Amino acid sequence: MQNIKNLTKSLGVFQIVMINIIAVDSIRTLPFAASFGFSLVFYYLLIGVCFFIPSALVVAELGTGWPRTGGIYVWVREAFGKKWSLVCIWLNWIYNIVWYPTIVALISGTAAYLFNPDFEENKIYMAVSVIVIFWIATLVNLFGMKISSLVSTIGACIGTLLPMLVIALLGFYWYVKGNPLAIKIDASSFLPKMSFDSNLALLTNIIFGLMGLEMVATHGSEIRNPARDYPKAVFISALIILFTIIISSLAIALVVPESSLNLATGVMQAFLLFLDAINASWALNIVALFIIIGGICGISAWIIGPSKGIMVASKDGILPKFLSKKNKHDVPINVLLVQAVIVTILSLSFILFPTVNSSYWLLSAITAQLSILVYIILFATAIRLHHKRRDVKRSFSVPGKKIGMWVVSGLGSFTCMIIFALGFVPPSIIPSDVITNYPLTLLLGIILVVCIPFLLLRFFKEKKTGNLF
Repeated sequence: MQNIKNLTKSLGVFQIVMINIIAVDSIRTLPFAASFGFSLVFYYLLIGVCFFIPSALVVAELGTGWPRTGGIYVWVREAFGKKWSLVCIWLNWIYNIVWYPTIVALISGTAAYLFNPDFEENKIYMAVSVIVIFWIATLVNLFGMKISSLVSTIGACIGTLLPMLVIALLGFYWYVKGNPLAIKIDASSFLPKMSFDSNLALLTNIIFGLMGLEMVATHGSEIRNPARDYPKAVFISALIILFTIIISSLAIALVVPESSLNLATGVMQAFLLFLDAINASWALNIVALFIIIGGICGISAWIIGPSKGIMVASKDGILPKFLSKKNKHDVPINVLLVQAVIVTILSLSFILFPTVNSSYWLLSAITAQLSILVYIILFATAIRLHHKRRDVKRSFSVPGKKIGMWVVSGLGSFTCMIIFALGFVPPSIIPSDVITNYPLTLLLGIILVVCIPFLLLRFFKEKKTGNLF
């Protein structure tokens, strides 16, 4: 009977790995990383040890201990109660909503290369295309996890891994052929120059590019064998993600000078130079199409994930009841529709801000800072549950027992705090029109978002029935 039930579940090791790759291994973060030059390798190895590996260990333990729909919301609820679980899932949901326009902007900017590259700085084009693409991705997700996981698998293979590996191979070919390099590759350039007038603030986007391994846990009830498959998939994903991001970011840095690097379309800038060098510029449209596919599939992977946490919070009675409504495919339909409306409004920032690059950067910065707050809560949750709920069976535990958990989560939290502070320093790569009042604008945006769940808890007290409305 158990085997029959497992057959109805749609996620095995391969599907989980593909969802993790499409959710985390984003082409969008490559230009940010490339801006560091050869020192990007140092930064990724450092953040890999201090953040990515700790987060993978923590997520593997929590995911096998509480493999239920809701993921991080359920974990924080078990550790700190409904109040902090609402704060966490709210931040998790909102930072993804703010992130959606940036990843869709990448898709739109890439699509511009198919018919008119000048459109990448056309504000009307960006706003309209972002809105249309996001609504299409939302409609696809209304058909449930089987369709969503299939889309994620296709996107991970064709639209993410393939372009990243191809650009890495082109970069290697460029290097061995002795072509001029935009960066120095030696021991002195491997170690970064630590100064506040550098691009240290971009580390927020580096660390953001390694976040998301917890997302698949929101589909815990869809995993065939959580105890066996979940930790295995997490660690396979982590290795693939770290390797592909480093080699493909380095390839971009080899050919695109920092002074001319576009944060939204840096990948296409590099492909254009590489393909021109081998007389294969005709292939640029094919590459653009693959990246568009990967971007759309990446959105699809994230659209439904945090939304399930919001749905569970609604069922717990700490959010309006209408958000708990599901369709016949077990999808939180009202949450997805509300989400799409908010993204539509945010997309208007491409029209309101002076340039596409400025709105792209501000949305990216706010997204990264909010996501870091979520991970600080996640590491605190892991420590508390490791001590408080020893009665819960986990098929995987962080090595080293209590001391191991404190070291792993403490290192992850400390790293998050340092990079959160650095995130308020305007990096040199961002447009000059964004630097004015940058720290204050960023701080006010974060405070506004963080205050909302506390206001919800204040004005909508939970009734004994568990429903607010």
